[in-house]
Amino acid sequence: MDPDEKILEVEIGMQNAVDHLLQEFSGVRTGKASPALLENIDVYVRAYDSVMKMKTVAVVTTPEPRMLMVQPFDPSTTQDIERAIRESKLGLNPAAASQSIRVPVPELSEERRREMAKLVKHMGEEAKISVRQVRKEGMDAAKKMKADNILTEDGQKDFEDEVQKLTDKFVKDIDGHIVHKEKELMKI
Repeated sequence: MDPDEKILEVEIGMQNAVDHLLQEFSGVRTGKASPALLENIDVYVRAYDSVMKMKTVAVVTTPEPRMLMVQPFDPSTTQDIERAIRESKLGLNPAAASQSIRVPVPELSEERRREMAKLVKHMGEEAKISVRQVRKEGMDAAKKMKADNILTEDGQKDFEDEVQKLTDKFVKDIDGHIVHKEKELMKI
């Protein structure tokens, strides 16, 4: 195992954690209707006996500024989709029509904004845990490379320092995204 390749692998793992966080944030409601709000909701489809992402079972559009329209690819999944939206943490109340589901997006109350801010902080903490897990894997790899005589003791120290710098960088990046999303939620 090449140390440079492992550092790159660590960096990619940490970047993936940040990317996942940003994808999760797109589903946190800021008072505007956006298809991204529903795309990553897990839907248990009884007909297929499996859990699928919303974007794989339906098309989500925005016909009006405060309305989302969900059109299932398979009409038999309408009730499953409606249940998944209702049970999500988004506080939405879908209404099924004949071939689609209308999802009004209400104004956010002050209390709901605070709840969403807590949710954002929780998502951020989960992303930091993922980054720290990648850091641990990197540190373990350094020890293994030292044991396999790929790295010297100084080389191991340099490798671990590089992993720690990456960890600090990505944790700071996550903190910045959390602050930005909280401001976005609270200013509406």
